Amino acid sequence: MLALRGFWSRHRRRILISLGVLGSGYLVYKLYESHSRRLSELERQLDGARRVDELIKNQLQAHFENIQRISDTTTLPYAMHYLRSRILEDLDLSHLTEKLMQGKGQSNALSGKEKLELWDRLKILSFTRTAASLWSMTVLCLYVRVQVNILGRQLYLEIARGSENSLSLDEIDSFSRHGQQDFLATADYLATYGINSLIMNMQNAAMEVLKDKQLKEPFSMLQLRETMIQILEMFMNTSESNYWIHYLVPDNVNDYKQQMAMSAKGFDDSSILMDATKLEQLLFETHAVLSSPDFGNVLEISLKKVVNILIEDIGIHVGGTSSIGIPLVKLLPQITRLSLPLLDEPSSNKFVQAIRSLSEVELFYTLLYANMPSAS
Repeated sequence: MLALRGFWSRHRRRILISLGVLGSGYLVYKLYESHSRRLSELERQLDGARRVDELIKNQLQAHFENIQRISDTTTLPYAMHYLRSRILEDLDLSHLTEKLMQGKGQSNALSGKEKLELWDRLKILSFTRTAASLWSMTVLCLYVRVQVNILGRQLYLEIARGSENSLSLDEIDSFSRHGQQDFLATADYLATYGINSLIMNMQNAAMEVLKDKQLKEPFSMLQLRETMIQILEMFMNTSESNYWIHYLVPDNVNDYKQQMAMSAKGFDDSSILMDATKLEQLLFETHAVLSSPDFGNVLEISLKKVVNILIEDIGIHVGGTSSIGIPLVKLLPQITRLSLPLLDEPSSNKFVQAIRSLSEVELFYTLLYANMPSAS
């Protein structure tokens, strides 16, 4: 016992230090073990969050592509077909050409004044029909792309809000599907409600630009291009700034929904009230985009691109060049004829493809998706 006490007395300091070191090492080990467990758990959680995030991104991309597919294969083709039928119906020139043919075959059928009036009428309506087709096709093509980007942006925001409220993509989708369909359906608004005013104002613009253009006056392809551009510019500036948006976007959502309900059998009135607020928000954003200077710039570039292609086609068919003039009366059949391919089915429409391939258009939609204006 005395020996043990002596040993303790002699080595107490070393023993205490050793025990302290051992105790500290054990504590450090336990802390390390606990920290390692927390890190492993955190890594598992982060890995799970990454997988969920990747899944949501894939679902979002699939949904966005589905909206794009519906737009490309259904919305735009149907709207273009309906627009074509309305323009051909409202700007049917066959009665004028038939009267002129009768007058040509029967010398006494028409007086000189009547012939001149018919030719002048044909001149105005030929340019009106082609300019209306050109403008409508261009703005409708751009409008549908705006719709797709707005819906894609809206879906992204809904998913972000839904993740905070633990809502699944399917639940979010069920909330917005009907509103998306109603919104895409507004692509028909131009052909259904805006076309009459559009044609009237386009005709007034054509009359003003062409009032001093004589039928026997030689027209070069450059002059023809400038004339078409002048008609479009005068049409765009007929009234207050961006007045033409009213041809595309309903002013009053509730009135529009009621009109749609009256034209659709078995439509549930309760769904009209339920979706009006959502549709109103989407149309508010659409109006903000269409009235922006950036969209105005893209529309102008697209219109001039289509005019250039159109004039090239006319030049090929009549054998004209930028310097050699051709009597305007000989150009009218080609001007009228090319109003038809302007409104061809989008997948085979070279004018639509030309608009989509413009770098300015692609850049605009890229920036639009990233910087969508919001409703206040």
